[in-house]
Amino acid sequence: MRPQRIALAVIGWLSLVPAAAQTTNIDDFKDGADQAKVHRASGFVCPLFIGHFERDAYGERAPMLGSDFCAYSARDGVYGTITLTPLRAPYDPKTALQQEFTEQEGIGGKLVAERTMQIGGGATPISVYSRTYETAALETLHYRIIFSGGTIGTWAVEASVEFGTPRDDQNMHDFLDAVYTEALVHIAKLERPQGPVIPPVNQVAPVPLAGPAKPR
Repeated sequence: MRPQRIALAVIGWLSLVPAAAQTTNIDDFKDGADQAKVHRASGFVCPLFIGHFERDAYGERAPMLGSDFCAYSARDGVYGTITLTPLRAPYDPKTALQQEFTEQEGIGGKLVAERTMQIGGGATPISVYSRTYETAALETLHYRIIFSGGTIGTWAVEASVEFGTPRDDQNMHDFLDAVYTEALVHIAKLERPQGPVIPPVNQVAPVPLAGPAKPR
């Protein structure tokens, strides 16, 4: 790829990165150990660090839905967001995340993966749905965003990660695994799992990489 095309592709990716989240309505959270923030209503704990990610904002996301969030960032433009919403009706992740899907498709995002995972084990495993879009691509790095959601206890737990593949695949997996492990332990009140609850990256069937994206 020529330098000019690389620059244009990167600019296209950067234009998709959202403005930095801001802490709002901190009354929904209380202080926990090691600078963690504990969500008062659900008991979910947002630690200061999740692997290479550092929490940089938390608070209210959608007042009409009662949703709250914790936002994280890592190096090289990798972002993670956790959203907690009380259940007031049956939860359908595709419906709940439709606005995000529509936004990605509206800016040219390409659907590259979709799956449903069963986590938690036991007689009533918890179903977590995920969908991944590719937003820009270079010859060796593809920029993607994964959305995921499931119900745990009386809460809908959603997590999204913006990352570059293959460079950030492990960080993406570790973030999702930490989020749903935390939800199992502090919302569902289950014993902490001995291993990862989200299948490791190398156990997921790979999705063929598309060719370099055309510059916008």
